[in-house]
Amino acid sequence: MRRSKVETQGLFSSLFLEQRVPQCHPLRPALAIVDNSLANMDRRFNARYSSTCRPSIPLGFLLRAPLLQVSYDARYERRLIEQLIYSLLFRWFVGLTIDDNVWVPMVISRNDDRLLDHGTRQVFFRSVLDQALSQNRLSEERRSVDGWFFCGWARRNETYACFTDSDAHLYQNAACEAPFSAYLGYVLREHRHGLIARQQVTTADDTAEVDAIVQLVDDLGGTRRIPLAPDKGYERPGYIQDLRDHHVTPHVARKRKGSEIEGRATRHVVYTLSMHVRRRIKSIFGWMKTVGGVRKTRCQGLNWRNQHFSLVTTAYNLVRMVQLGVI
Repeated sequence: MRRSKVETQGLFSSLFLEQRVPQCHPLRPALAIVDNSLANMDRRFNARYSSTCRPSIPLGFLLRAPLLQVSYDARYERRLIEQLIYSLLFRWFVGLTIDDNVWVPMVISRNDDRLLDHGTRQVFFRSVLDQALSQNRLSEERRSVDGWFFCGWARRNETYACFTDSDAHLYQNAACEAPFSAYLGYVLREHRHGLIARQQVTTADDTAEVDAIVQLVDDLGGTRRIPLAPDKGYERPGYIQDLRDHHVTPHVARKRKGSEIEGRATRHVVYTLSMHVRRRIKSIFGWMKTVGGVRKTRCQGLNWRNQHFSLVTTAYNLVRMVQLGVI
């Protein structure tokens, strides 16, 4: 018997939003990690709000929503808001009920100023990483570091300065390519589980790569000497000794002539493992450019670029932590 079409719509629903999400969905463990991180940052959030003004949008909503934007490749805030309107999965992850009104796209861009002033996304990146550290999912044995370029938000390549994005400097990736306005992003990857331990964005200068890696190593802290595996391009005069002064054993790919890496250092098994695992760091930048949407920046200025880069690296760590079973 053919069923007739029901024209009337149901007024009420007897199911929660969480019941609509499958138990095996990867966003379930990701939300548990995010909620634990936000709970650790709750005291930091309370210090920024006044007790007399009208209630504002919780900062937790403003941190969860951009994570969905990165993970599901929503290029702009307007597309993210559209999916928040009709997607029950997005509403459940952000924390909205089925009856809550979704804010306009301008709200996200306006509230990004508050997150930028207080460095909230950088703190959120560390808080997510601390959960992996507490469950022994962040190894301190060996690490690799690398940098990659990201095109700036510039309409044209100026010879001396770009007025649309003044922090984006001219960068030439290869001798056969034309220079273009770009930033340089760096990640410090641990070898055992593939998580990003540290991240940073700098201007595209000649000495920015060397200075950024030294700063990332200093940010790790501690007095234990760690092996670090950069590529062959980082073997510059005086740089190897500078790394050794910062409690780092450089496992740089040795040049054929004039290398500062001694032959006895390349005979160890640890050096061979570092050379083998070091290449996997390229997959991080591939994920950032295809899924994370950082191939060409959608924001202007170095501070905004650092904030967006922290968000993308946090999303990448969440994907890896879900695969590793960190809950």
